Amino acid sequence: MPDPSLTITRGRRVLATEAAAVAALEGRLDATFDRACALVLACTGKVVVTGMGKSGHVGGKIAATLASTGTPAFFLHPGEAIHGDIGMITAADVVLALSNSGETDELLTILPVIKRIGVPLIALTGKGGSTLARYADVTLDVSVAVEACPLNLAPTASTTATLAMGDALAIAVLEARGFTEEDFARSHPGGSLGRRLLLHVEDVMRKGDALPRVGPATLLSAGLLEMSRKGLGMTTVVDADDRVLGIFTDGDLRRMLDRQVDIHTTRMDAVMTPKCKVAEPRMLAAEAVHLMEMHRITSLPVVQSADDRRLVGALNVHDLLRAGVM
Repeated sequence: MPDPSLTITRGRRVLATEAAAVAALEGRLDATFDRACALVLACTGKVVVTGMGKSGHVGGKIAATLASTGTPAFFLHPGEAIHGDIGMITAADVVLALSNSGETDELLTILPVIKRIGVPLIALTGKGGSTLARYADVTLDVSVAVEACPLNLAPTASTTATLAMGDALAIAVLEARGFTEEDFARSHPGGSLGRRLLLHVEDVMRKGDALPRVGPATLLSAGLLEMSRKGLGMTTVVDADDRVLGIFTDGDLRRMLDRQVDIHTTRMDAVMTPKCKVAEPRMLAAEAVHLMEMHRITSLPVVQSADDRRLVGALNVHDLLRAGVM
């Protein structure tokens, strides 16, 4: 069995080597990087990412990151490209080619075709004087001093550096586009991320007859019956025009019982919480969660707008849990 202290030391050496490779990229970002971003931003088609071997695996991830952050992109395997798939590239596209050596045979085979189509070519390579770099319109230097592999052979630090440069390109372009959370959500409709960023309060709130509401002159005893019937753990108190005046919750009831309030003679406007927190229909459900957590409450009336507090819905934490937002 290997010495545990030795394996830990080796692991730390790998991480330090790769961290140094990524850190070295920061000083290389100059006008060349800006030109690469400009080519991607000006692209009216798709960014076609290509690379062989480990560079191809990294390229697939970069293409996925671009596509999910507002830049249509896909990965094209150069081995398949030389057998017909290069027809996927159109004159409206930009090609992003990855090769640490800049001399990958399959990649070099398709470069003349790319140039003939007149497609802008961005190269991510560790060799500035390579064939790939000479063909490219813009070359981003992803060279590393040494691989993390002790034989200095297995692509390790170099693939990490290339991946980091791809992320830098994608995120710089994202910010330049003014890409928003809602834009991001449209690319991620599935799972909890999509639900948090796309689901609105109006999608999960109770409506119509399911809404608990009483008038200000309603006796507390009748208000409690309304709470029990609607099962939201609260009731709203509204005026004649259905505008929210306040809220009465299970927590308020406990406090009233401690004070030995007579539920048969006390009016709702005497025990409600006025100027209560409210949600609006187009508010993100995630914002409603934040509002509840910040104010330590478990339910919210939903009003037409902050100015027009007309009651249109209500929700509680259980509604948000069922929707998968919490």
